[in-house]
Amino acid sequence: MAPSIFIVPTGIKMPVNSIREDIIMKETVLVTGVSGYIGLHCAAELLRAGYRVRGSVRSLKKEKEVRETMASANVDATKLDFVELDLTKDTGWAEANEGCDYVLHVASPFTLANPKHEDEMIIPAVEGTLRALRAARSAGVKRLVLTSSVLSMMGSMKEGQFGPQAWTDTNSKEISTYTKSKTLAEKAAWDYMKSLPGDESFELVVVNPGGVLGPPLGRNVSGQTMTMVGKMIAGKMPLVPKTAFPMVDVRDVAKIHLSAMTNEKAAGRRIIAALSEPVSFLEMAQTLKKSGYGRVGTRVAPNLMLRFLSFFDREAKGLVGMLDMNLKSDNSTARELFRWNPTPIDQSVLETAQAVKHISQTTG
Repeated sequence: MAPSIFIVPTGIKMPVNSIREDIIMKETVLVTGVSGYIGLHCAAELLRAGYRVRGSVRSLKKEKEVRETMASANVDATKLDFVELDLTKDTGWAEANEGCDYVLHVASPFTLANPKHEDEMIIPAVEGTLRALRAARSAGVKRLVLTSSVLSMMGSMKEGQFGPQAWTDTNSKEISTYTKSKTLAEKAAWDYMKSLPGDESFELVVVNPGGVLGPPLGRNVSGQTMTMVGKMIAGKMPLVPKTAFPMVDVRDVAKIHLSAMTNEKAAGRRIIAALSEPVSFLEMAQTLKKSGYGRVGTRVAPNLMLRFLSFFDREAKGLVGMLDMNLKSDNSTARELFRWNPTPIDQSVLETAQAVKHISQTTG
């Protein structure tokens, strides 16, 4: 079949696909935290779409690992280069943004366990976000997409439905340090945008993922989600906490980031990237159990026990604020703007478990 023809202003005829590829190839996207769970998937989606990607890492020693990961996933990484950035330092941010059309600011410190001091997590999250915004605007970037979390909306709720208008109460003693860091970082981003002149062309979009599941792009299973699933299938998590909140597949999160980057109607909006119905730890455990993972525990931990453990265990303390949650999300913006059809959660859970099991067997 002959390719479609596009008439360029000079009268020269060229295939439409060639024109589109040429336009995309001229666009460069900075992805901060490119070596992370979400960052790798975002970079892969961008490269597959023909963009040039500049990935930031805390140390350039990570470059080899990222390139090997892309190769193992059959992603052409010839348009991928790297810069070294630290969320707590100004060095390199101006150079990293130079010549970029878009920025996906994915990098943020994450652990379920509360740190010894909250500033260890909050300061890098807030200051890193502001550094990313200022550098992007100064470099003439069109739009920055910030990776936040539904925790910045639902952190102090227990039941009902939350949407883009909701904000977590950062003064609540029930929320984890991670929840507080994501909320304060996102608020700082919107406050920064409000401080700009009215005729400002620089745009911000915030993507708020739910609990993220799905197979990693590479062989790194050290992230919080993979660690949790690994413990479950290994029988090291005999009891599960009583909580349920919206979750999402990591591959969906990456695709939503790309849509948020280019969709005109997304500018200035908070985009919930999560299933509308809550998913409990018990449901995930039961899905694994039914699929042959016999060592998975399917008993619910008493809240009193977890509250007691929180005095001695920082991970248990990070879970306390989520106990008894049963929340729905209003994900209509992502569904309507991007025509998003979420990946079924059972598929995400099982494919995560399969990946963790395979990697542990081949590296153990």
